[in-house]
Amino acid sequence: MGKEEIDYKLAAHQLRTGKPLFGEGGALAPMLERILNAALDGEMDAHLDKASREAGNRRNGRMSKKVQTQYGEVTVETPRDRDGSFEPETVRKRETILAEGMADQIIGMYAFGTSTREISRYFEREFNTKLSAETISAITDRVLPEIRDWKNRSLDPVYSICWMDAIHYKVKDENGRAVTRAIYNVLGVNKDGYKELLGMYVARSEGANFWLEVMTDLQNRGVEDIIICCVDGLKGFPDAIRSVFPRTSVQLCIVHQIRNSVRYIGSKHQKEFLKDLKLVYGAVSKDSAEAELDSLDAKWGEQYPIVIKSWRDNWERLTEYFQYTKDIRRMIYTTNTVEGYHRQIRKVTKNKGVFPSDTALEKLVYLAYRDISEKWTMPLANWALISQQMAIKFGERFKIM
Repeated sequence: MGKEEIDYKLAAHQLRTGKPLFGEGGALAPMLERILNAALDGEMDAHLDKASREAGNRRNGRMSKKVQTQYGEVTVETPRDRDGSFEPETVRKRETILAEGMADQIIGMYAFGTSTREISRYFEREFNTKLSAETISAITDRVLPEIRDWKNRSLDPVYSICWMDAIHYKVKDENGRAVTRAIYNVLGVNKDGYKELLGMYVARSEGANFWLEVMTDLQNRGVEDIIICCVDGLKGFPDAIRSVFPRTSVQLCIVHQIRNSVRYIGSKHQKEFLKDLKLVYGAVSKDSAEAELDSLDAKWGEQYPIVIKSWRDNWERLTEYFQYTKDIRRMIYTTNTVEGYHRQIRKVTKNKGVFPSDTALEKLVYLAYRDISEKWTMPLANWALISQQMAIKFGERFKIM
């Protein structure tokens, strides 16, 4: 029986037993291949019109490749021409999957953290289609132009509050070694109280230059002012913020400062020290907090001078929140908002050991963000009250009416 012929007896048997009619071993696979190849031949005939032929262009053999469809894998024979000007539409060059729904499903599964192996097994089981890791990667690469557009999109002129924090992953470098990469996320709240991820930055190195690049990127995309920015004590970052947005109030995360402090307190003293420390950051005013810090120093300074010195050295950045109302204080004295976002990202990425590249990492984290952000449909709690408080305090910088 020839390659192009259909085994109708086999087709009837497969139909009766519920086996796939298309794809590998399917009785109707030759018909599907014949349809696609006939369409490609028709396109080539139309391409080689009289003018092309008179110019010397002719057919120049065929190129065979495997293509995935919703009915399974088929082999197509794409005709070629001498001058290489033929651009088929039925099955495009470098195209390996024909069903848009299937591609969307693959991207959707990838976005939920499903491994390429699990995706491949699913499609082989459900659609009798074999997908290699390379094919899945090529399909998910379709999101890369979307990522580029998202990273270059225009931003609002003013953001009321921004938090910046990092999430760390292992990525293979150019030499195949697993290295640590940090993705720094700038999560903001616009004037209407809605959360928005302003930017996502994969950092190979940190320092003043990197933070300056981040702030400059935000400025170049339209940001003119950030009212309050909360960070986790990243070295050089507060200065970078103020160099681009000089009026921004920078609050160091109290929770990060507490965590760093406890690391250097003896285990038998930690409970008592934390109780005393709470009197400092939980004070009603900055003056009261300074008095409590003096008391903390008097009690613990001799045993733990480095810890006390850290609080004194960072005091102005740690106590920015005292100038605001309780509603605003609760939002800015910690980076919990962006850390909560990171917990949602980790639910998707938790099964990934080492990413093959920075692009693979950025691709998955962006897809996870895209899904998470669909739920950011309401302003933050009490925003009507908070926005009025900010409008009164900041005047022309924060107009709401």
